[in-house]
Amino acid sequence: MNRIVVVGASAAGLAAAETLRREGYDGTLTLVGDEPHVPYDRPPLSKQVLSAEWAPDRVVLRAPTELGALELELRLGVAACGLDVADRTVRLADGSEVPYDGLIVATGVRPRRLPGEGAHVLRTLDDALTLRERIGPGQRLVVVGAGFLGAEAAAVAWRLGAQVTLLEPAPVPLAHAVGEEVGRALSRAHRERGVDLRTGVTVTEVTEEGVRLAGGEEIAADEVLVAIGSLPNTEWLTDSGLSVGDGVVCDEYCEAARDVYAAGDVARWHNPLFGVSMRIEHRTNAAEQGMAAARNLLNPGARKAFAPVPYFWSDQYEMKIQAYGYLRGHEEVRVVEGELEEGRFVAAYRTGERLSGVLAVGMPPKVLRGWRQAVAVGAAWKEAVS
Repeated sequence: MNRIVVVGASAAGLAAAETLRREGYDGTLTLVGDEPHVPYDRPPLSKQVLSAEWAPDRVVLRAPTELGALELELRLGVAACGLDVADRTVRLADGSEVPYDGLIVATGVRPRRLPGEGAHVLRTLDDALTLRERIGPGQRLVVVGAGFLGAEAAAVAWRLGAQVTLLEPAPVPLAHAVGEEVGRALSRAHRERGVDLRTGVTVTEVTEEGVRLAGGEEIAADEVLVAIGSLPNTEWLTDSGLSVGDGVVCDEYCEAARDVYAAGDVARWHNPLFGVSMRIEHRTNAAEQGMAAARNLLNPGARKAFAPVPYFWSDQYEMKIQAYGYLRGHEEVRVVEGELEEGRFVAAYRTGERLSGVLAVGMPPKVLRGWRQAVAVGAAWKEAVS
């Protein structure tokens, strides 16, 4: 291969580019990104950046000298708008075209939005900096969506002295992902601090005064943050011939088509460790999958299936939440260490007859190591929790 293109100047895209160079690829390497910024880290946006603990330059993933050493052809501030697999060409929004011998798609996701104008979302560095300027003591902030992103932002805003209302359509926040008992335990931290957490409510639109609920009630706010999930950035692939369905559909090697791989939030691949197709929107997975896709693209004769134990973490107030495995679709949750009421516990998750995941709050990392290993080897549920 003489020319490889990575579309997406993200954590996954950067990991892919670095791996290509580390593995000995010395051809032309183009990194395309729709933002003007060099690759930066997103998890701190809803925490350290939003709280102003970190300056914006602290989230940059690589120093200029490190980025320069990769000898990249950087195309920043211009989005990819089309792909011709037959001609092996990526079309960019500025009208130019970039040919490739190998392609890695790492275009990530974008926030879902609500009807109406004026609401914030929290995906980019610019989003975080804009919201940071608008929240402070006495400000009324409505956060729509009590998932991990919304909960993290609500916790930061509360710490900054804002009056926070957190709205969630589900009866129990995060129940679909972590189970009702654990969801209630995580929600308790907000209510104990005076955050107005309302569940079972649906926001229909953003208004000039705040938000409107399905029943017609209006909730006043100075600022509104919409955190209701995301959509994979695959529109530019509509006529490409690639299979797209809640992400770029890939096999266990992260391959979407001949010499085309995908990585990060946009990739839906078959994880043989769990036997299901999954798309993971977590930072650790982005880097690991970027590396795996790059290696498989460069070495087609020695490809390895990408079969990780997914990992994510969340910081809310004094709570450190960590999880390993694939919790969605679980059939049983059991607290195996600690107590939910104390805010220090380990919960194990069963899917079928195996241990499929584990989530811990307020526990040191060493407590989780054994549980992670059990998930990695597909331990039987009865043996794992006995």
